[in-house]
Amino acid sequence: MKTAPTGARAARKRQAIVQAARTLFLREGFGVGMDAIAAEAGVSKVTVYNHFGSKEALFTAVVAGALDEPLDDAREGGPDLRRLAEAGPGTGELADALTEAGRAWIRAVRDDGEGRALRTLVATELHRFPELGSAWRAHGPAGHHPAVADALRTLAERGLLDIPDLEVAVLQLYSLLVFPQMVFEQYGTELDADLGERLLTDGVEMFLRRYASAG
Repeated sequence: MKTAPTGARAARKRQAIVQAARTLFLREGFGVGMDAIAAEAGVSKVTVYNHFGSKEALFTAVVAGALDEPLDDAREGGPDLRRLAEAGPGTGELADALTEAGRAWIRAVRDDGEGRALRTLVATELHRFPELGSAWRAHGPAGHHPAVADALRTLAERGLLDIPDLEVAVLQLYSLLVFPQMVFEQYGTELDADLGERLLTDGVEMFLRRYASAG
């Protein structure tokens, strides 16, 4: 398998390709040609393939990036994953940090119109392009948002969490704190504030009941 280009210049080109693909996928669907994506990004089609290898891999990178954005601790109003990773011993401070992160994620997911459109696009295109599912699964939960996986790994290394399977733990955290909002949105509605808060606080309690270290 060919290694993707590296370095600052390559990173800028990669970002330009992802942004161009995101714009065109939203406007025209997965059927848009790689020539059009390359032109929109201002690079050659060869460069696009050097970075991503296939349109399925590029689409996966676009959607993964859209899913990552609401969970990005670097964005304004995003979750404070540093506070989460540095939470003190005992479940109280850790529960507070997880709850705060969950509220930030939910706000961002609810307000992210482009991310919602891309998730709808995935559901729409899967029957025509089943290879998208394979590309998505190959990316893995920790690969979709490594900052969350890193925070949980740090807490495990500090002895505050006991996580035998990080991939499962990441998925369970998302399922408890973030996915309910996404499920409701697919049905054209939103969680009301009270139900959302109850799901969040109970979800944090369930996660810590499973993973908080007995030591």
